Amino acid sequence: MALGALWLVPPMARAGTQRTQRTLLGTQIDLQVNHANAQQAHDAMDAAWLTMARLEQMMSRYVADNALDRLHAAAGQAPQPVPPELFAVLQSALTLGASSQGAFDVTVGSLRDWDFRPGHEHVASAETVRAQLPLVKQSHLVLDPVHRTARLRRSGTRLDLGGIAKLPILQAGMAALRAGGIESAMLNGGGDVLVSGGNQGMPWRIGIRDPRQPDRVLGTLALHDGIVASSGDYERCFDRDGRHYHHVLDPRTGYPAQGPHGAVFVAREAAEVNGWGAATLVAGRRFAQRQLAQAPGVQGLVVERDRSIWMSTGMRALLQA
Repeated sequence: MALGALWLVPPMARAGTQRTQRTLLGTQIDLQVNHANAQQAHDAMDAAWLTMARLEQMMSRYVADNALDRLHAAAGQAPQPVPPELFAVLQSALTLGASSQGAFDVTVGSLRDWDFRPGHEHVASAETVRAQLPLVKQSHLVLDPVHRTARLRRSGTRLDLGGIAKLPILQAGMAALRAGGIESAMLNGGGDVLVSGGNQGMPWRIGIRDPRQPDRVLGTLALHDGIVASSGDYERCFDRDGRHYHHVLDPRTGYPAQGPHGAVFVAREAAEVNGWGAATLVAGRRFAQRQLAQAPGVQGLVVERDRSIWMSTGMRALLQA
């Protein structure tokens, strides 16, 4: 169980509350809305699910012949037109790659021999990592905002949007709910929680799991509106031959990151912290501190490899025992 955000279900739900669950983005997504008109709530939830499913199909590297797959197929060749949502995610990836000094690199998808899917776990061989590592370089991805095209300079380069696409997809789902007239809503997807409008007149309560004791929480956050984004090395992982392997790969080495165990960020909008968790697991606490210093209103928590915990001043004030 990973360090992460955990929506705490209220003991009783009032009339007008609807909840659904589906599997998207490789994880379970929980959706709750509070609205007096059941049909309007149902329609808005359907619209949110359709929006998120459409974007997942567009950006997943496991879907054949989607926009991302076509970009991969054309690697080393001509630029490819990409949908606006995908283009925005690619722009965010390049921006984060620069600010993290390469700790986050979307071309890490070129390391294709690792597999962290349950039942398919596989450790990449040293020979394969050495052969594929030259394909991992952010400058291999070239964007043209005028024509909205993307190009991979080198044949064999692949992108992995897992660390930076989920939050925009969840944010799009929340936007669909608001467009449908829903003010009070919660989306919880694999440790990332988006909330809006409070919960039945009270704040939404979000628990932060403690990776040192996975069945317990470090504390809870009470939010009316905002996002809690988390990443951890106990998510999508496995142990083999006495070693722990997790899905956040260090683009500089080709192996799972050896930085902090986990990181949590609290913000108003997904764009403010998108990708920060994965970058922190690679670059360490100092990266998180630099980002927070430039983002007033955003708070953070990092569980170090020695199991100590660092928190921003604002996070200490927000986190309730």
